Amino acid sequence: MPIASQHTTEDDLGEGPRPVGNWIPGSRSPAFDTAGIGALLPRCREPLHVLAGHRGEVGVAVGGEVREGTGGPHRMLGSLPALYPEWLGDRSFCAAHGVRFPYVAGEMANGIATTRMVVAMARAGLLGFFGAGGLGFERVERAVDELRRELGGHANWGANLIHSPNEPELEDRIADLLLRAGVPTICASAFADLTPAVVRCAVSGLRRGPDGRIVRRVRLFAKVSRPEVAARFMSPAPADLLETLLVRGQITQEERALAALVPVAEDITVEADSGGHTDNRPLVSLLPTIIRLRNDRLRTFGDACHIRVGAAGGLGTPDGVAAAFALGAGYVVTGSVNQVAVESGMSEEAKSMLAQADIADVVMAPAADMFEQGVKLQVLRRGTMFAGRAALLYELYRDHPSLEAIPAAARSRVERDLLRAPIDQIWRETVDFWQRRDPREIGRAEHDPKHRMALVFRWYLGNSSRWAIDGEASRRMDYQIWCGPAMGAFNRWVRGSFLAEVANRTVVQIALNLLEGAAVLTRAHQARCCGVPVPAAFSFAPRRLSPNAGA
Repeated sequence: MPIASQHTTEDDLGEGPRPVGNWIPGSRSPAFDTAGIGALLPRCREPLHVLAGHRGEVGVAVGGEVREGTGGPHRMLGSLPALYPEWLGDRSFCAAHGVRFPYVAGEMANGIATTRMVVAMARAGLLGFFGAGGLGFERVERAVDELRRELGGHANWGANLIHSPNEPELEDRIADLLLRAGVPTICASAFADLTPAVVRCAVSGLRRGPDGRIVRRVRLFAKVSRPEVAARFMSPAPADLLETLLVRGQITQEERALAALVPVAEDITVEADSGGHTDNRPLVSLLPTIIRLRNDRLRTFGDACHIRVGAAGGLGTPDGVAAAFALGAGYVVTGSVNQVAVESGMSEEAKSMLAQADIADVVMAPAADMFEQGVKLQVLRRGTMFAGRAALLYELYRDHPSLEAIPAAARSRVERDLLRAPIDQIWRETVDFWQRRDPREIGRAEHDPKHRMALVFRWYLGNSSRWAIDGEASRRMDYQIWCGPAMGAFNRWVRGSFLAEVANRTVVQIALNLLEGAAVLTRAHQARCCGVPVPAAFSFAPRRLSPNAGA
C-alpha cells in the first residue's frame, strides 16, 4: 500500500473536486468546450461558476442562480468572484495616491514623460511622473508650474528627482523646487545611497494627525534594483543626514524626530530589465527578494506603517503585468512602451524606430550622467549606431590620460564620425554649456585633462538623446533611445490591433489595455487552477477602452 503524505488521506487519492451546489441557467448556457470557455473568461467583472459535467468534464458559466444541493443537472464545483483591474495590486496604493488603478507611467528622462502625459494619466485616475532627469532647472520649473495649473486639487501626479553625482547642487535645487511648489509625489531614481536632497524630500512636512499617526506631506517613490539600496529606503533616514538638514534649517525639530520613526519611502519600485539605467536583473528573482526584505521591515515598524513594493522593467504586455501582480507587486510601472504614446516627448522618427523593435533589439551602452564611473544603460540597437560609438568613446577615455594622448587615427575617426567637428570646437561649445549650468566643471577641467576629455565625450552622449527627442534627421544613426525588451514584446502583442496605429497609442489606452488584459489573464489562470481546460491559445487582444468601464 502506498504511503500518503501528511496532507492527504487515502480517501482523497484519485478523487476530483466535490460539488458544492447546483447552478441554474439564466440567459446564457454553460460552456464545456474550449471555444465557449474562451468566450466567457474575458467577462472577469462577473462571478465565474465552475461546473462538473456528466462525463467528468469541467466547464464554466456566468449569471444564472446558485442553489443548495448537488443533484441537479449542473453541479457546481465552486465560484470565482468578480475581478476588476483596480483590485490587482495593493488597495492601499490607490487610497494613498488618490488613484483608481495601481499603475504608474514612469519618469522617462529629458522630458520624454511630458507634462501632457502626466495630465492625461491623472485625469484618467492613474499616476504619472514628469521626466525631470537630465533637464536644466528652468525647464523643470516651467513644467512644474504648468502641472500645478493643470492639476490643481489633484494629488495623483508627480515629478522625478534623479541622483546627480556630478551636479549635487542641481539635485539640491530641484529638490527645493519640488518641495516649494508642493509637488505631491516625488520619484527618486538612480540613487545608490541616500543624499540630503532625497531625505529632505521624504521628511519635509512630517506631522502627527488627529489620531496620532504620522502623516506625510510628500509621498516618495524610490526606484531600486538592488536589495541593499532598497534597505536604505525602507529604513528611517540616517541621523547624520537629518542633523545636516536641521543645521541648514531645511527641516524642523519635529520633522527630525518623526523621521526616525518611519521609512524614507513607502513605495519601493523594483526596477528589473528596463530601458535606461538598469542592472538587467530578472523580475522573478529580484521582486520576491525585495518583498521579503519589506516583510522584515514591517515587523520592525508594525501595522502603523505601509511599505508597498511595485514592479518595473520588462512590462510591455498583459501577461507581464499579470505576472508582476502574481509575484506580489503592489503596483506596476511602465516606461519603454510609453515612449511610443501620443503624449510622449519623443520625436515621430524615434517613435517609428521603437515601433519596429523586437525583444532582442536592445544593447547596453555608456551613460552620459555617470560616464566616468563606467555605468551603462540599456538602449535601442536597431537602426542606430549609438551604442558602438559610445563604447568607443569610453574605451578612449579609459585608456588615455587626455585628449592629446589619443592616437591620431582614433582622434580623426571621433571628429569625423561622432562629433562631426574638430575637438577644439566641441570644447568651446562644452565650455559655453557648463558656464551656464555649473562653471565649476570648467574650472575642474582646466586642471584635470582627463575630466576635460570626459566633458567632450559627454557632449556626444548628452546630445545623442536630444537628437532623438528633437528628431534631428541628420543625426538619425546617432540616436540614443532608452529602451528595454518590453518594447519588443509590446510590438508583438499589438500587431494587427487598433494599437498598431501610432495615432491610437495614447498613454491611457496603453495603460487600460495592459490592466484589463492582466485582469482577464489572471481570471484565466484562476480558472485553470480550478481544473478548467483553458484554451492553450487564450490571450487578450487590445481594444478601445474607457477609464469609466466597469465603474
